[in-house]
Amino acid sequence: MEKSRPFRPGPVDTLWLTMASLAFMGLDVTLYVFGEPTTGWAGPAAGVTLQVLLDLSLILLFRFPRLVAGLITAGALLMLASDLFSPGLLVPERQLTLMTVPTITPVVLSQLARLLDRRTVLWLTAILVVCASRPWDAHWSTTPFGLLGTALPTTLSLYFEARRQLLRSLRDRADRAEREQHLLAERARAEERRKLAEEMHDVVTHRLSLMVLHAGALGVVSADEAVRSSAEDIRREGALALDELRDLVGVLRNGANAGPRTLNDGTAGDPATLVAESASVGIPTELKVDGDPGRISPTVARTAYRVVQEALTNVRKHAPASTAVVELRYHAGGLDVAVENTRAGAPADPALAGRVGDGDQPVG
Repeated sequence: MEKSRPFRPGPVDTLWLTMASLAFMGLDVTLYVFGEPTTGWAGPAAGVTLQVLLDLSLILLFRFPRLVAGLITAGALLMLASDLFSPGLLVPERQLTLMTVPTITPVVLSQLARLLDRRTVLWLTAILVVCASRPWDAHWSTTPFGLLGTALPTTLSLYFEARRQLLRSLRDRADRAEREQHLLAERARAEERRKLAEEMHDVVTHRLSLMVLHAGALGVVSADEAVRSSAEDIRREGALALDELRDLVGVLRNGANAGPRTLNDGTAGDPATLVAESASVGIPTELKVDGDPGRISPTVARTAYRVVQEALTNVRKHAPASTAVVELRYHAGGLDVAVENTRAGAPADPALAGRVGDGDQPVG
């Protein structure tokens, strides 16, 4: 069975593999020095040469696992053939160790479960088990140690690899469940936004529409020019409020901005309009602009407009007969908004000051 996520070794893996290769080279050279040499036609160093070459191949295990596995298997078969048909050629007749396969075999088998599919690993292990345990000539000095050096590393490696895959699968399931829960929460919030939008549309729009109609009727029937002008102002502001409410309802229904206005497009999204409105109701307001308004995004522009709108609303509520200054500073990092006002010159209107929203703060 091929693994869904191939193993990608890091620098630490390569380092310890290189150190293991050098350690086994030292072990094989030590066994050669203190043991018996080979006595065949290939010379006394034939056995240690074969072992050292196989030890060096361990460095290539992560890049070429099939090649290294093939070299180890070929080395084991050569050692077995030498022992059966030409004693002393590649394996000393009396070894210091009880291993009859390359000494590097346990390290290679312990890593192959991460590098190759399970079927290939099992076939390679079976061949090496036969070479190491020699079931046709079972003996306590070969069979147990042969199994420990071949079957045991593969068994442990396959167990830990299966455990890693299980833990990885459980983590993937937990992540998927968390994403699904997030989507359900988003769906629930969208449904709440839709219900809120319907309530706002049914209740607030109804009252604003009545206000606009009454103001329009007052402007038609009144003979006083000042009353007609005020009624027209009320009707116009009510119509703008309906437009703003329609945008807000669209945001709540769709979860996205419904046509955001920019700061300098000449509509209700322009802070200059807010400044003019504030001045028209007795709050002299000055607008200072520094920088290029075109440098900011529509979303930032709309947010800045809301900030200025809320600040001037608070000034009208809590500091009547004062003056205010709105300062907008555009720069590469965004936009700075500052709204300052003087102390109130008259008592606040109880009807206005009593309607303090969540975002309102009394202005000193």
